[in-house]
This record gives sequence, C-alpha cells and structure tokens, in this order.
Amino acid sequence: MSNVFIENEIVAWTKVAPGIERSILAYDDSLMLVKVKFDKEAIGVLHQHPHVQISYIESGLFEVEIGGEKKVMKSGDTFYAPSNVWHGVVCLEKGVLLDSFSPMRKDFI
Repeated sequence: MSNVFIENEIVAWTKVAPGIERSILAYDDSLMLVKVKFDKEAIGVLHQHPHVQISYIESGLFEVEIGGEKKVMKSGDTFYAPSNVWHGVVCLEKGVLLDSFSPMRKDFI
C-alpha cells in the first residue's frame, strides 16, 4: 500500500518512453492512480491489459483510440478503456493524464 497523503512536490517521476514520464500517486491491491506527462507528439502506443482503466485529461489535447475508434479529447474530458481492449493516445498538445486502474498495475511497481 502507498502513503495515505501524497504531496505533489515529492512525487517521483520515471521516464517510460520518449516524451513520456509517469508518477505513481497512490495504490492498494484494488486501485491505482497514476499521473502521466506527455510532450507534444509523444505516443502512448496501442496496448491492452486486464485492468479496467479510466483516464482524466488534466491538460493538453490527445487523440485517443479505444477498440479501433479514435476521438480528439481535451482538458477536462475523460475516457474509459475496458479490460483487454486495445487503446492508446497521441499527444497533440503537451499535456497530463490521470490514469486510474482496477485492480492496481503490479507491473508499474
């Protein structure tokens, strides 16, 4: 289990792909919250996983693909990626996603 209080100033970042950094904010076995920063034109490649994912676009502009359907989404929008459905993003304007996963992503720890 992660800390109960997470202050933004002490959050550690990990580079996960060109132009993409990830920070694990909080988690337990059933739920995880992750902040992901994208540079313009960075690509969150199409992938799938058994976890249910809900992502909130904190800032920026993203082309989101879920299950073969694409949509451009902006700050304040949310998308849902069901379990084992292919999904990914292309960052059109520098931005940040808040990704929640259920259950937590053990591969991120």
